[in-house]
Amino acid sequence: MPPATYENRKIAFLTQHGKQTVIAAALEPALGCTIEHVTGYDTDQLGTFTRELSRPGTQMEAARRKARKGMELSGLSVGLASEGSFGADPFTGMFPWNVEMLVLIDDVLGIEVVGMAQGPARNGWLLTGSWQEAQAFAAREGFPEHHLVLRPEGQDDARIHKGIASPHALRTCFDRCLSLSGNGKVWIETDLRAFANPSRMKHIAQAADDLCDRLQATCPACATPGYGVTGRLPGLPCEACGQATSSYRSQIWTCVRCHHKAEQIRTDRIVAEARHCPHCNP
Repeated sequence: MPPATYENRKIAFLTQHGKQTVIAAALEPALGCTIEHVTGYDTDQLGTFTRELSRPGTQMEAARRKARKGMELSGLSVGLASEGSFGADPFTGMFPWNVEMLVLIDDVLGIEVVGMAQGPARNGWLLTGSWQEAQAFAAREGFPEHHLVLRPEGQDDARIHKGIASPHALRTCFDRCLSLSGNGKVWIETDLRAFANPSRMKHIAQAADDLCDRLQATCPACATPGYGVTGRLPGLPCEACGQATSSYRSQIWTCVRCHHKAEQIRTDRIVAEARHCPHCNP
């Protein structure tokens, strides 16, 4: 088997939230592989977005655990896993943001390759006793395409209702939660599971495209897939004064197997805008 191809190979993918379709759509035509959907394990045991179980470790560690579990259950030597996270956007810190990660582990080649994507998220919440406010929140969050989760009283109430995906179900669940609530409030939040959140699924598909690009890039030294950018070096000259700026001038590419490194000079632009120059715009 040539080390740079996954043609005619099965790749284990453990999920219970419907991600296998978008993963297969990205990887199978380009790589010639088969995404083997693995079931038989409750991935919620590794952490839930609705906080019944917190995720131990980092996003990367959780993805590795899922990939390994899929490989164990399927008996395959290559495994793939998806893991998402939500927080504030990295630019202003004011808007919800989603980061999706796909990790491929190949025990034959002894490599790990990561694909990533990120962007704005549907990740809202509301505590209210008003049905009109609940309806307005649902509309803002893209309901019913984006499903909702409801609880009586507050965000940590154990009486949770997931996967609410129709106006009738929303009204029924809201009334039920309100009748159970000791404070006259209902907690409403966006369901962040992949099959219930089209915005997140879009980012998972983009992460799959990124992983596919990485797997099709091979190391010039050993031909192993996964060759990619691991760092950037600043110093792009200012368009006005010519002095070095913090904008990157080159990228470092590294092999995931033999660790061969190469510097590639930036080609999309040869100078930085003066507004990024510490000399022209201190």
